[in-house]
Amino acid sequence: MTQQPQWGISLSRFFVIPQRVILAIMGFLAILNAYTMRVCLSQAITVLVIKKNSTDDGSDTAICEPDDLDEGSSNGGNYEWSEELQGLILSSFYIGYIVTHIPGGLLAEKFGGKWTLGLGILSTAVFTMLTPLAIEKGDSDWLIVTRVLMGLGEGTTFPALSVLLAAWVPSNERGKLGALVLGGGQVGTIMGNLLSGVFIEAYGWEFVFYFFGGLGCIWFAIFVFLCYSDPTSHPFIKPSEREYLVKEIGTISRNEDLPPTPWKAILTNLPMFALVAAQIGHDWGFYIMVTDLPKYMADVLQFSIKANGLYSSLPYIMMWIVSVGSGFVADWMIRSGWMSTTNTRKLMTGLAAFGPAVFMVGASYAGCDRVLVVILFTICMGLMGAYYAGMKLSPLDMSPNYAGTLMAITNGIGAITGVITPYLVGVMTPNASLLEWRLVFWVAFGVLCVTAVIYCIWASGEVQPFNNAPIQPRTVDFEAQERKPEAGKSRGLEQSS
Repeated sequence: MTQQPQWGISLSRFFVIPQRVILAIMGFLAILNAYTMRVCLSQAITVLVIKKNSTDDGSDTAICEPDDLDEGSSNGGNYEWSEELQGLILSSFYIGYIVTHIPGGLLAEKFGGKWTLGLGILSTAVFTMLTPLAIEKGDSDWLIVTRVLMGLGEGTTFPALSVLLAAWVPSNERGKLGALVLGGGQVGTIMGNLLSGVFIEAYGWEFVFYFFGGLGCIWFAIFVFLCYSDPTSHPFIKPSEREYLVKEIGTISRNEDLPPTPWKAILTNLPMFALVAAQIGHDWGFYIMVTDLPKYMADVLQFSIKANGLYSSLPYIMMWIVSVGSGFVADWMIRSGWMSTTNTRKLMTGLAAFGPAVFMVGASYAGCDRVLVVILFTICMGLMGAYYAGMKLSPLDMSPNYAGTLMAITNGIGAITGVITPYLVGVMTPNASLLEWRLVFWVAFGVLCVTAVIYCIWASGEVQPFNNAPIQPRTVDFEAQERKPEAGKSRGLEQSS
C-alpha cells in the first residue's frame, strides 16, 4: 500500500467527516449540478420563444387564459421556433448523453472515477455557460450543438459514480450512502425548476445558464481537491479510516478473474427483456414530465415563469419523498418475509407505472383547473418514486457479478426515450392545445402500462444463471494495489451477500 505523506496525515486531522462520506456528499452535489444544468433549458425555453395567442373558447382545443391574478405572465421571447423545433432542441441533450454512457464506465474503470466524473461535469458546466452566446450567435442550430456537447459530458456521471462508490463504500454502508448520492437527481430537478423561474423573472433567462454553469465549475474545483479515485491514493485520509476501508473492502470476495461478459446469455434472458421493457416505460413517462411539464404549464395553463418554476418543482419534491419511503418499505417487506424479492420489485414497479399513467391522463381532463392539475401531476410523480425500490434494483438482484453491465444496457436503452419523447411531443402539439397534449399523455399511458405488464409477468428478483459462470474468486488485497485502485476492476455497484 502506498505510504501516506506526512503532510497528508497532518492535514487529515482537520477533517471531522470521514472521507467516504465527503465523497458521497460530493457525488450527491455532482448529480444535483448535472440535473440543474440539464433541466434549466426547459424553463428558459418558455420565455425564449414567441408565445401563441390564447384561444380559450371552452373546448378541448383551447389554451387556457392567463390568470388575472398571475402577474408577470410573459408573452414570450424573440425566437419563432415551432413546437417541433423546440422538441428537437430539448431532445438534443440526450443524443450526446447516450453516446458516452458506456464509454464513461470503461474510462472510469481504466483511469479511475475521479477525473472521469470531474471532467464530465466541468465540460457540461462550460457548455452551459456558453449557451446564451450560442443562442445569440447561432440561434437554434448552435443551441442544438451546445446541448449535444453538454450531453456528451454528462453521460459519464452515473458510470463514474458507480465505480467511485464501489471503491470507497463498504457493502454494509452502500444502502444509505447510495441513497444519499442518487437523491441528487430529484433535488437537482427541484432546484433547477424552482430557481430557474425565480432567476428568469428577476435577472433574465441568460443568468440561469451562468449561475448553474458557474456552480458546476465551483463544484469541480472543490471535488478535485477533496476526492480521489480510491482510499489508497488519497493523501489526507485519516489513517484509521484508510485501514478500515482496506480491511472492509479488501475482505470482500471480488471476482477479479471474471470471464468475458456473457452477452448472448444476457441478451436472450427473459427477465432481462422484462427489465429493459420496464426501463423504457419509466423513462418514457419520466422524460415527458421532466422535459415538457414546464412547457405544458406555460403553453396550456399559462402560468407565469415564476409560478411555473414553483409548480413544476412540486411533483419532484413528492417523488423524492416517496423514493426514500418506498425503499424502507421494500426492505421491510423482504426482510420480514412478507413478500419475496421478485414480488416486491414487481409491486413497486407496478405502482410506479400504473399510478402515474392514470394521474397523468387525469390531469389532462382537469382542463384549466390549475390547482387540480398541479395536484394530479404531483401525485403522478410521487407514485413514480416507487421505481427506485422496484426495477431500479433488479440488476443487483439478477446478477451481482454483472450488475454494472446490466445497468449500462438498461440505462442506455432507456435514455433513447430522452431523444424520442421531447421531439415527439413537439410533433404532436403544433398548436400547444389541451386536446393535443391529452393525446401525448394517452400515448404515455399506453407505453407505461404495456411495459409494466411485461415486467410484472416475466421479471425476476432471483440470481440468473449467467451470473454463475465458472470463475476463480479471490480476495482483493489493497496492499498489492499500488498501481491501480479497486475501481479499476469494479463493475458498478456490485454487492456481496
